[in-house]
Amino acid sequence: MAISPHPINDYLMGTFQAMAGPCEVLMDTLDQQLAKQVLRIAQQEALRIERKFSRYRMDNIIHTINHSAGKPVAVDTETADLLDYADCCFQLSNGLFDITSGVLRQVWHFDGSNNVPDTRQVNALRQKLGWQKVRWQRPWLSLRPGMEVDFGGIAKEYAVDKTVQLINDNVNVNCLVNFGGDIAVTGSRSHGLPWVIGVENPNQQTPLSLQAPGIKLQSGAIATSGDSRRYLLKDGIRYSHVLNPKTGWPVSNGPRSITVAANSCTEAGMLSTMALLQGKDAEKFLNDQTLNYWCEW
Repeated sequence: MAISPHPINDYLMGTFQAMAGPCEVLMDTLDQQLAKQVLRIAQQEALRIERKFSRYRMDNIIHTINHSAGKPVAVDTETADLLDYADCCFQLSNGLFDITSGVLRQVWHFDGSNNVPDTRQVNALRQKLGWQKVRWQRPWLSLRPGMEVDFGGIAKEYAVDKTVQLINDNVNVNCLVNFGGDIAVTGSRSHGLPWVIGVENPNQQTPLSLQAPGIKLQSGAIATSGDSRRYLLKDGIRYSHVLNPKTGWPVSNGPRSITVAANSCTEAGMLSTMALLQGKDAEKFLNDQTLNYWCEW
């Protein structure tokens, strides 16, 4: 955990590592003690959510669910709320946003290589996914043997929103919370100034803010989904890490990157991911939602 001043811009920035990536908090203050308090709140909440919902741990509710061997598991209120949200996303996306599709990572490894799995491998795993196969009646969840749930498409955005809420409840300073590119603010900067955010252009590997004024955010959140860092490349074909759970294969002909602005980071993340899952119809989907977005093809 570290704090560095940005005196030209009159704010402090704190950084730490969590959820497999860099996290930062920009604080509209030059008070070091206040900044340390804010950063401590953010780090503790990010690590709490990581411990509770990471699929890589063996001591949390996700591990218990995924190793239940078909037996019902009773979950706590917070987990139940996320399962309700996941169910809502599944229904709204006509089955494209599916938290059981994480089993596909057993054959898909988006490391920039050319290791594309064959159709038989993918089809074998498809039998183990499908939220419609899950029995969910709050607080009881039952998975078929071999199935898993994975909050990877929700947890980071959820952590941003929970952190913003805790900062608002405990500290009187406006902040920007950025966990790996998923961003929310507690309010505008001093004198009503917005936070200005640059988004990486996946086609040029340079921040959008170097080419344009950047995204100005005074309230709410933005989230970005894309394949600039996670992909496969074989025979001139780029395979996005965004997988269609109905086919088990990456979505094709879609944008390289979509950034969505919404009231919360969880909502923005859900909408940007849903849009990518539409492939070539991504912008039509976004226009139908009547929201602000930035799209790179």
